[in-house]
Amino acid sequence: MQLFNKKILLGITGGIAAYKTPDVVRKLTAQGAQVRVVLTRGAAEFVSPLSLQAVSGNPVHTQLLDEQAEAGMGHIELAKWADILLIAPATANCMAKLAQGLADDLLTTIYLATDARVCLAPAMNQKMWKARATQENLHRLQLHGVDFIGPDAGEQACGDVGPGRMVEPEAIVSSLAAMSGDDKLAGKHLVITAGPTREPIDPVRYVSNHSSGKMGFAIAQAAIEQGARVTLIAGPVTIAPPANATTISVTTAQQMYEAVMRHIPQADIFVATAAVADYKVSDVAENKIKKSDEKLTLTFVKNPDILKEVAALPSPPFTVGFAAESQDVEAYARGKLRNKKLDMIAANDITREGLGFNSDENALHVIWHDGDEHLPPASKTDLAKTLIALVAKQYNNKMSK
Repeated sequence: MQLFNKKILLGITGGIAAYKTPDVVRKLTAQGAQVRVVLTRGAAEFVSPLSLQAVSGNPVHTQLLDEQAEAGMGHIELAKWADILLIAPATANCMAKLAQGLADDLLTTIYLATDARVCLAPAMNQKMWKARATQENLHRLQLHGVDFIGPDAGEQACGDVGPGRMVEPEAIVSSLAAMSGDDKLAGKHLVITAGPTREPIDPVRYVSNHSSGKMGFAIAQAAIEQGARVTLIAGPVTIAPPANATTISVTTAQQMYEAVMRHIPQADIFVATAAVADYKVSDVAENKIKKSDEKLTLTFVKNPDILKEVAALPSPPFTVGFAAESQDVEAYARGKLRNKKLDMIAANDITREGLGFNSDENALHVIWHDGDEHLPPASKTDLAKTLIALVAKQYNNKMSK
């Protein structure tokens, strides 16, 4: 119950997703939070103040100058009251005003006047979300310390499909709870790779593997729950990334390498869960290769060894590798730990039925230089939490020496 007794000020702006906000309030109060609501003029077109008052148990605030507030300055009182300012849905217009420091209504004025943690759950058309101006506003707000929950991708009210949907109320509440949890990694930046890579043969075919990305995404979520800032670099997967991760989508090993190297100078910890292809086709055909001969010969060349190159940097982050093996699992993992000069490695046996690739469960043997721990079969979500706790402990031990 990380939200117990937390004072949460919910700002609702004028998007269709506003109809979900009574459920957000209900779920927050069920967690023991105290909730007050600020409703913009546009939001009142989608959800009624009376319904929000009923679920929150408090009057809904709409006016900048409030006759009921002390000295008529309700915005200052609310700004001081809140532990968390949650704006959901946050429209493109709202993001633009916050990014530029405009204060033309109660909500934007509170934003400028509060010392509370600020979290936005964006909701807008997918083209509006992708627009350069919106992305620049996103970056500016992140630099100001604003946290983002979502958006999700999927079908939108207008019929478009893409990123921009407000995340569901349950996900909003769980993300807020995670931010308020036991922050073993507070202030730390983790770069995490996840999923497979695809190495093209021609415009139609590629070489890949069975990695689903579930383990890496679970580790990213576990790190966020421990207070970390997470950059998640993901190959082609079909699952949604954690709401609070900065997610970078890549396809090939070379693209993943370049993305990692761009972000690793600011990283405290690097966790390499991605199943990166060791080799790529030396000459990718410009056109589809036609079926002609009985045999097709392709020449492969090595891809960059991302994990090894990160660990070999002059000032490397705390580096965690993964070893998915089918035989001599521990021996290969210890060799990889030693040869690549890693801080920690998590090994799993891919021959164990029901575990590993494309499964919701896994088992790991986590090894570091002066110790190890066997993590028995469990859901990848639970396993990720245990692994991140071990990573945090060993990282802090190393930093204290």
